[in-house]
Amino acid sequence: MRILHLVLAPRLSGAEVLAKDLAIHQRQRGHPVCVTSLVPEHDDFAPLADELRTNGVPCRFPRRTHRMPGKLWHLYRVIRREKPDVIFAHATIPAFYVRALPVGAPIVYVMHSATNDFEHRVFRGVERILSPRARAVIGVSQANVEDYIAAVGRHPLMTVIPNGVDMARFADQGSSDVIRAPRIVQIGRYTSVKNQLQTVHAFGQVAREVSDARLMLFGVIEDPAYYAAVLDLVDKLGLAGRVMVDGPRSDVSKVLSEASVFAMPSRSEGHSIAFLEALASGIPVVASTIVPFAFAKDFPNVQLLDTDDTTAYARALIAALDQRRVGRTLTGLTLQDSAERYLAVARQVTAQAGSAPS
Repeated sequence: MRILHLVLAPRLSGAEVLAKDLAIHQRQRGHPVCVTSLVPEHDDFAPLADELRTNGVPCRFPRRTHRMPGKLWHLYRVIRREKPDVIFAHATIPAFYVRALPVGAPIVYVMHSATNDFEHRVFRGVERILSPRARAVIGVSQANVEDYIAAVGRHPLMTVIPNGVDMARFADQGSSDVIRAPRIVQIGRYTSVKNQLQTVHAFGQVAREVSDARLMLFGVIEDPAYYAAVLDLVDKLGLAGRVMVDGPRSDVSKVLSEASVFAMPSRSEGHSIAFLEALASGIPVVASTIVPFAFAKDFPNVQLLDTDDTTAYARALIAALDQRRVGRTLTGLTLQDSAERYLAVARQVTAQAGSAPS
């Protein structure tokens, strides 16, 4: 079965990382796989693109940014070249583009968004027109599916497939008895929904009680104004020497192995890969009480609380600094689990179309 994964922009973000992991897993299962995008590769994606190519997965990314006709033409040419039996369109905008083309391969729309895309009137209208062009609709969380049904209606083939984490990357995270410097890390796109500003506010209180504590923020700069606000707050609180505000990192397992606590005060999430990676690493976790995190509420050394309460958030971070790493079982949330379910959907839609062997 020939598989094509389409993303908006090759970058170090959840949807793109999942697409990369699925592509490699499917290639290792013997399926010809290709990854393409609507816009050129970001510099931070280069290590992941190398990993794809090393595993026999070609990357067909445009060399420059095009307007809508150019994006459609690039995508059409890739599809003509690769002749996929199934196309996974990761996120709403890529799914719009591929369903606007006259292609016969079954299209699977994968909803990754941490927010409700269909709150936008234009998006609702376009999706209502294009919905029949998707052979299946996948949500990475139940909220994705519920938002879709409320705005567009029920699709004949809808399912939830939670994101999965590659446990092998975190198999050697060091002993729980290792004494680490008190470092708190948050990983995520710089945007208000990820709430880095609140982590900086809380760390201001942590810093007064833990003299050698440090905060490290990493992520794609999606909202430059929000990123600038984070930098400004760090300066205003006099934390410039104790807070690192940096771009994305491809070596997440290394970042987590060197940190003491993982913070995630998100206001909304789809099904966060960063959160899963933190759980897999065994690091103590402090996160918000949003529904997508609720499955982890009884895991050891995981604190879920109202992170908008700055004092409570700071106290939880301080408490977590005294906790050790622990093993956690992520049944149903491994990359193997997710990848097998994506392949099952691919087999189902291609069987319905009569277009590919299993």
